[in-house]
Amino acid sequence: MALPVLTPEQRAEALAKAAEARKARSELLSAVKSGELSIAAVLAKAETDDTVKKTKVTALLKALPGVGPVKAAELLEELSIAETRRIGGLGANQRQALIHAADA
Repeated sequence: MALPVLTPEQRAEALAKAAEARKARSELLSAVKSGELSIAAVLAKAETDDTVKKTKVTALLKALPGVGPVKAAELLEELSIAETRRIGGLGANQRQALIHAADA
């Protein structure tokens, strides 16, 4: 699939939108890392926020205090969640299992 040809204005707009999404995602993960937001709060926020929906579950788990790449991979394996899954793509059972695993 070929990429569409964008005008300079469209390209600048897309770059600004992408930068805004990266900043919002970074702030979200920082809030999780500092303990301001819980997994349950992030999942609730995903109902209305597209940026949260597009955040990978792996990144969310790695933002938890005491969880690194290995522990995050183990949790995903245990919960039967693909590493490439995004928060918006989680099913109801996966959401509940993720909340329960994060609290444990």
